[in-house]
Amino acid sequence: MHWEQLLSLKRQGDKGKRLRKEQDDTRLGFEVDYDRIIFSSAFRSLQDKTQVIPLSKTDFVHTRLTHSLEVSVVGRSLGRLVGKKIIEKYPYLAEIHGYHMNDFGAIVAAASLAHDIGNPPFGHSGEKAIGEYFKIGNGKKYREHLTDKQWQDLIDFEGNANGFSVLTSSRPGNEGGLRISYATLGAFMKYPKESLPKKPTSDICDKKYGFFQSDKKFFEEVANELGLIQTRTGEDVGFQRHPLAYLVEAADDICYTIIDFEDGINLGLVSEDYALEYLIKLVKDSIDTAKYKTLETKEDRISYLRALAIGSLIADAVRVFVENEELILQGKFPYALTDKSKYKAQMDDIIKLSVKNIYQSREVIDKELKGYQIINTLLDKFTTAYNNKFDGCATNYDNLLLKVLPERHHLEKENLYERLLHICHFVSLLTDGNALIYYRNILGHLG
Repeated sequence: MHWEQLLSLKRQGDKGKRLRKEQDDTRLGFEVDYDRIIFSSAFRSLQDKTQVIPLSKTDFVHTRLTHSLEVSVVGRSLGRLVGKKIIEKYPYLAEIHGYHMNDFGAIVAAASLAHDIGNPPFGHSGEKAIGEYFKIGNGKKYREHLTDKQWQDLIDFEGNANGFSVLTSSRPGNEGGLRISYATLGAFMKYPKESLPKKPTSDICDKKYGFFQSDKKFFEEVANELGLIQTRTGEDVGFQRHPLAYLVEAADDICYTIIDFEDGINLGLVSEDYALEYLIKLVKDSIDTAKYKTLETKEDRISYLRALAIGSLIADAVRVFVENEELILQGKFPYALTDKSKYKAQMDDIIKLSVKNIYQSREVIDKELKGYQIINTLLDKFTTAYNNKFDGCATNYDNLLLKVLPERHHLEKENLYERLLHICHFVSLLTDGNALIYYRNILGHLG
């Protein structure tokens, strides 16, 4: 892979080239990506989507939106630091093509901002709830009418693939979706493969999948334009990652490891004594002991340690990337950057404690159970109504139900797979609160 190709400013529908040296630095294309994402309705919905605690009304607990903003900040730092090293190593990128180190930061920041944009309500249990509706719920009746890969898309519903669809899918009058640059789409694509074969290797890029069958053609166009290394031939599509996808993943890993832990501490799910013990291991080389002793509140002490911990992890992720940059360009680095971090043991300890005390807490489990019921009901009612209308046998109830679909979802889909995916897409874009409102209305709750 070659950096000048990986940093493509091309957008869906472009007929000609977009050259970096011809860009207006006051309105750089990669920064336009960030703006388009942050002003999108799909991004706004993240303000009421679960990060750790579903349906939480506690104001200091992170939502998907605050998490995504924080990941984008960390991603920008990672991108700029790596970009500085890349420009120094390959000066022709600046001298001939006009790239700056900040371009790397802008790409990673935009991709990081969008990294959760396709996630359904109620956290990762929302993905599982959609998949299980088709695998073991009423949706399993559709199996015989779908190809193996179409079926796998549904039973293994994946927020990353849904995110690619959110960013790129066309609607009448809105061709190309948000029309994000191919470089940013490449950095967004952590798992550049289709849903089958499932986990064909232990390579980190094969851990999940990154696009639905309906988006396969455009996905291949982006990958080929960027010069990503193909890992499969024939009907199966797979590529090695865009190098900057490693930085997007690292930004996410750093934030959810440290900031979810911070949420658990502020909620009282993790004791401050435990927190200090675990975080001190990450910051022992950078902590200002005198300053730390002046902090009187738990919130201030944890906030200080969190900032130092994130700084330590950013610096180490940059080190791992730069040391392995040539292997990454050759498609020969099958790990996450944090897998090779000198702080891996400490991060694993924090995640283990978070799983036990936060992710498996009674509050989280109770809310996830409600999420399962809500998503299952919405999928069942809307897929039934949508398919009945297509088949010409819609009941009055079906017609009433379809009238509450947002206008942008009033699309005719000839293909069963696309109809099912369309409803999954609708449900996935609901906030936790809106999903609950739809659920109550469908069940006839008054007041």
